[in-house]
Amino acid sequence: MRIITANLNGIRSAVNKGFLDWLPEQNADFICLQELKAQAPNMTQAMLAPDGYQGYFHYAEKKGYSGVGIYTRHEPKQVIEGLGVPEIDAEGRYIELVYDKLAVISVYLPSGSSGDHRQAAKFVFMERFFSHLAQLACCGREVVICGDWNIAHREIDLKNWKGNLKNSGFLPEEREWLTRVFDEQGWVDVYRSLYPEATGEGYTWWSNRGQAWAKNVGWRIDYQIATPALAATARQASIYKDQRFSDHAPLTIDYEHTF
Repeated sequence: MRIITANLNGIRSAVNKGFLDWLPEQNADFICLQELKAQAPNMTQAMLAPDGYQGYFHYAEKKGYSGVGIYTRHEPKQVIEGLGVPEIDAEGRYIELVYDKLAVISVYLPSGSSGDHRQAAKFVFMERFFSHLAQLACCGREVVICGDWNIAHREIDLKNWKGNLKNSGFLPEEREWLTRVFDEQGWVDVYRSLYPEATGEGYTWWSNRGQAWAKNVGWRIDYQIATPALAATARQASIYKDQRFSDHAPLTIDYEHTF
């Protein structure tokens, strides 16, 4: 089972940069998308259902903002859009495909970098999401949660960690929250479980400022976080950097798992 997660920073922009041309070559079972920056009327048929795939989406109410989706070859038993929290769900941040023994989720946590009000919204999301994660952990299925979590967990997860200790995405309380997700609830950061000491090659996002891409001044903020048994079947991960579809790079993980 191959799963890809990709923040597109606008699906229309990513398609113009060749994302849908690249996709069929990947032979993935699931492609989890974040930051669609589109609503249903903006979506072409190719965006809704690329060759061999069906797409499922949770759009934001605000035009050109947020939104998540999942492409898959496997018809789900159930599709869950949102967390059931109106102010969060209005931003289109969560979609879950449910199968008999598996659930695949695309999530897009808020960024708090634009101001205190958005950091406050991020903390609200984290609080609500923590209890939801606890429920998922004991739902009886294997679960993988893919997406842009907008938090670098440890110092090795970003280049300039000393300069970001007071910045959104690397705040002590954000990092501690992610530690609790792993240590208290038992979720596994699959990439880090495969490559415990990987640094620069693990980055998935680069600022558009200061030649961050050219200098590989990156952050690892895109994750596949899974239940322990599913995470234990992961065999390899890769981050695709040969083409740039957005300011993030797609993260692909292969699992020895069938459903």
